[in-house]
Amino acid sequence: MKLISSNIIGQGSKDLIVLHGFLGMGDNWKSFAIKFSNIGYKVHLIDQRNHGRSFWHEEFNYQVLAEDLYYYIEYHNINNPIVLGHSMGGKTAMKFSFDFPEIIKKLIIVDIVPKKYKKSDVDILKGLALLDFDELRTRNSVDLQLSKFVKENSIRQFLLKNLYWSSKEKLALRLNIDVLKDKVVEVSDFSDINIQYKGSSLFLFGEKSEYYNENDDIIVRNFFPNSKISLIRNASHWLHVENPKDFIKEITSWI
Repeated sequence: MKLISSNIIGQGSKDLIVLHGFLGMGDNWKSFAIKFSNIGYKVHLIDQRNHGRSFWHEEFNYQVLAEDLYYYIEYHNINNPIVLGHSMGGKTAMKFSFDFPEIIKKLIIVDIVPKKYKKSDVDILKGLALLDFDELRTRNSVDLQLSKFVKENSIRQFLLKNLYWSSKEKLALRLNIDVLKDKVVEVSDFSDINIQYKGSSLFLFGEKSEYYNENDDIIVRNFFPNSKISLIRNASHWLHVENPKDFIKEITSWI
């Protein structure tokens, strides 16, 4: 058993586990974690396998991602955590709630629905896979190369957070691109579900998000009958970044 990596912020008596989205890492949620540590939570910013500082493995699907979380909770002797997941992390959290419902106190899902989406991020993955760090020696040169595949500067800056110095003179990515580009179908998928999570759950969506429409409420409540669904104004998929005030307010009032 390999244990996933985390950054634990706060010393509170209540545990809040955060699962990042595809191509992200736990530290993307650091400012959020600091706010919740100030109100009595110990916040676990998880790096899911093949992301961040966690181990790399060729097996990558929601079954093993949920099992990784189970072993993490067991190892750290965590009781009754609130589990929050964004995008891919939201699907990991949902799968975990189906498989281990007795472990969770509450579930928070951010801008994702328990359904299959069209495969996305193909251009991004192609651009990342073609980065040659024998030639690219600076962050700016990497950004320039990546801009041929990813036009949006905000998305590139998000991706570039995965850069690190593997040696004194060589950059590298914390992402296991070879596996992730081959398993992107697994990330988009979420099939063979015939179970409910009847615990308390909160679903938050950006009002401008492409990952949500009003018909999705039926899908959510089919699998999560005890759920609250709320929209965050002036936000799309990255609602915790685009409108953190309302995002945090909605969560704190609910929990």
